[in-house]
Amino acid sequence: MNSTFELASALIAEPSITPDDKNCQKLIIDQLKPLGFECETIVSNGVTNLWARHGTSGPLLVFAGHTDVVPTGPVEKWGSDPFTPTVRNGRLYGRGASDMKTSDAAMVIAARDFILSHPDYKGSIGFIFTSDEEGIAVDGTDVVVKLLDERGIHPDYCIVGEPSSLTKLGDTIKNGRRGSLCGKLTVIGKQGHIAYPKRAANPIHLAAPAIAELSATVWDKGNEYYEPTTWQISNIHAGTGANNVIPGELFVEFNFRFCTASTVDSLKERVCAILDKHGLNYRLDWNYSGVPFLTPRGSLCDALSEAIKEKTGITPELSTTGGTSDGRFIARICPQVVEFGPVTESIHQIDENVPVSDIQPLTDIYRRTLEKLFL
Repeated sequence: MNSTFELASALIAEPSITPDDKNCQKLIIDQLKPLGFECETIVSNGVTNLWARHGTSGPLLVFAGHTDVVPTGPVEKWGSDPFTPTVRNGRLYGRGASDMKTSDAAMVIAARDFILSHPDYKGSIGFIFTSDEEGIAVDGTDVVVKLLDERGIHPDYCIVGEPSSLTKLGDTIKNGRRGSLCGKLTVIGKQGHIAYPKRAANPIHLAAPAIAELSATVWDKGNEYYEPTTWQISNIHAGTGANNVIPGELFVEFNFRFCTASTVDSLKERVCAILDKHGLNYRLDWNYSGVPFLTPRGSLCDALSEAIKEKTGITPELSTTGGTSDGRFIARICPQVVEFGPVTESIHQIDENVPVSDIQPLTDIYRRTLEKLFL
């Protein structure tokens, strides 16, 4: 088996359930330090992060990943122990095999092979790893990005090794992600006996027209890279549990997945305008976990696409679908951020796996992208 397979297997063997890194980043440091990388461990509230850099000149390309994994679920339902890397039917099984320890290993080995082959390349290669991507993501990549920003370190390119391929390795590059904006709405009415509705004010009835308008609103039309912004209710609750009481309050949780055609402020303003239009007495608390980012076609997308085509014969599609990723943090200091990694089919599932035949091509694609950008 090749070096990437060996490192990926060693990483999978570490039960690094978020936010515990276990020994993963030490294994990575052991690969990077002999190459001349300066490695800095950054601990924040129990989260382990790594910033590593080779070279001092520009341009700077950063590989980004995470060493934490989601819980395994019922271990007895796995075909093999989730933290014992196992090959069956041409696939490497284990928690983190596709999300994203194989990518972690491939990025490291690709950088190693590139540096050994081209020791005098012009530029720098960096790594950001965190053990807090699968969790609340407060003390992970965001912390490292803020530190780099304070130091005036602004990468030119970033490849996040998140699984991005849909059915075959190389069919999709994520060149952006939608933003996520959550709202917690409380509509205030007046509790009362259900037989005397004139003495009460049912917040469900009061809010229903506004909710209908919110659900029917076209927030934007999207653009070349993004589907239109969506608004969805995730939770709704009212009542005491009794069937003869008009509730005093209605609680609604909703979420925007929004594109670059809208902004946080514009969405907030439009929601409040609709609620005010319907004369509601309400409280509304907002939380957003990330604004959208976008890397248009250009040097990074082109280099990665060409490398994929050379190694797989596939011309990848650019996509901005899916949830949020740590790319949203890195995009604050880096103008070109993309995500590329294994097939997403088994991520977070029982018997998570990656085809063994994809491991070396993934490494080759990362290495070839470095060659196209630096040589």
